[in-house]
Amino acid sequence: MKRRRNTLAAVGHAHCDRGTGGLTAALIFLVPVLLPTTGTSAQEAAQVSGDWPAFGRDAGNTHHSPLAQIDRGNVARLRPAWLFQTGVTGYFQAEPVVIDGVMYVSTTGNHVAALEAKSGKALWTYTHKARTEKIFGPPSNRGVAVSGGLVFEATMDGRVIALDAKTGRLVWDREAVRPEEGETETASALAATLSDKPVQGSSRLGFKMPPLVADGLVIVGVTGAGYGLHVEDEKGGLDGGAVVGIEGGYGRRGWLAAYDAKTGEERWRWYVTKADGWEGGFAEKTADGLPLHRDIAAEKAAAPAHREAWKVGGGSLWMTPAYDADLGLIYLGIGNPAPQNFGLTRPGDNLYTMSLVALDVKTGSLRWHFQQVPHEEWGYDVASPPFLLDYPTEKGPVKAVAQASKLGWIYVHDRTDGRLLGKSAPLITHKNLFVPPSPEGTVVSPGPLGAVSWHPVAFDAGSGLAFAQVRHGAATYTVKTAPTSGGRGEVRYTETGEAKGEPSFSTLTAVDLAGGGAVAWSRKAGSRLSGGTLATAGGLVFSGEEDGHLDAHDAKTGEILWRFQCGAGIGGPPVTYTVEGRQYVAVAAGGASFTKASGFGTGDALVVFALPD
Repeated sequence: MKRRRNTLAAVGHAHCDRGTGGLTAALIFLVPVLLPTTGTSAQEAAQVSGDWPAFGRDAGNTHHSPLAQIDRGNVARLRPAWLFQTGVTGYFQAEPVVIDGVMYVSTTGNHVAALEAKSGKALWTYTHKARTEKIFGPPSNRGVAVSGGLVFEATMDGRVIALDAKTGRLVWDREAVRPEEGETETASALAATLSDKPVQGSSRLGFKMPPLVADGLVIVGVTGAGYGLHVEDEKGGLDGGAVVGIEGGYGRRGWLAAYDAKTGEERWRWYVTKADGWEGGFAEKTADGLPLHRDIAAEKAAAPAHREAWKVGGGSLWMTPAYDADLGLIYLGIGNPAPQNFGLTRPGDNLYTMSLVALDVKTGSLRWHFQQVPHEEWGYDVASPPFLLDYPTEKGPVKAVAQASKLGWIYVHDRTDGRLLGKSAPLITHKNLFVPPSPEGTVVSPGPLGAVSWHPVAFDAGSGLAFAQVRHGAATYTVKTAPTSGGRGEVRYTETGEAKGEPSFSTLTAVDLAGGGAVAWSRKAGSRLSGGTLATAGGLVFSGEEDGHLDAHDAKTGEILWRFQCGAGIGGPPVTYTVEGRQYVAVAAGGASFTKASGFGTGDALVVFALPD
């Protein structure tokens, strides 16, 4: 295969300012350069303090770095060091990987670039050619994995690929799923009914998450399995518009699969929805004792007519699993069941949607699960990536896995059996939690954007603090009926929209997991927070905003010590690394979410900062 010509622009130009600071335009010429051999695994490379070798930096997904050159005392002097423009505007959500002085980053549309990490000079680029335009949502991608001399990416058009880390040459390409399969007559009919407004979204399977490389396997999970339709609002945005969940026969079956890292051959596949007994039970309360307000009698009456609902039962996988090599287990969160926001045609608890699960890394077999919300109807996907920690108990520290939820708590479990060890204090104010959608409209807090969505949470084992971007807000869930085209009767659907008059804001919140889960501090942001958090040994927490600001907070108090306007919403998690003894901080600024209504522009820049020489 011929090497593709570089198509990602590397022109140093962006709207970045901080008072009198700013970037000057600089042209970076694309020169083919051979890279150092990258044969080290991400787990081994994590021991090299200067690298950011994998998503989350380590297999535990902690998003914490031991680097301390940039600290509370000097962070105010942080300045742009270099800029890389991808040439593809919008939805830039990737977390870069840095190994041996080389940065690897994916972009909107699944293009990939290898950059000199100290200067931003492009070493090679890979231009992805999608096989279909029928993908789920915007063409965003959240990162790559690097191991054994290969760069791995899972794409929105349903492929898993491996590139040569030295040249960008395509080594293998496996089609895992065709996104366009599984369209339903019901969904198409309702979309036609709503055709007076732009409609996006459907249950099309593809990949967003950065892969996990573990035990010689490349592990990825599909998203789009339980999605409804998105109707744009009057401002042309989707986040401010309506989410439509359709009654019956709408969805796909979510799954996680492992591929041989050398050959791309599939080794195992685990399906979210159980073929035998996915109904589970008919729980009246969550596992931690919260009432679910279910009409169990109606569900049981409907059950005989919906015994095969598991075949379209949903359960997307949004983010990279955490990995415990000693136990041989991976930990991942599962999304909502399908049909979204409408439960009568899927009676029962809908296993294993809305769960944190542990799978055997070698076989994909289920070891345990903890279902946060049985029979979920509000869009509370278990989306933020789990992270590993040693959790203090009266009998001593326990190897644990934690997950910051859309529900507004951080849950902590025993890694071996899933037993709930603790739950944080509430991070938000709840309203009508788990009250079902209604024809009159039910206002519920949190809404489907959650308290903590897919954005990674940073955890500092030294202080025991977890740092989460928390959204505070409510939504109105309304059951409606619409005629379908062609005189084929009516269809019921749930519309989820803005709850007018309810407060809506974001906070950066520190939770003391070493001290019982209390909120250590919480700081309100100027705009909606996005991308996730990064904590460092320099006593700092970096967090991005939708309005384009990257902020550095004092990890002890939450005080903002430094801000920089990057010109577009911060879409991806910040990372930090060193090259030749100099520490850098990098973040993707391309637009924070698929919305036009936010009032903030999109961009295409990877912005990298360092202290002045």
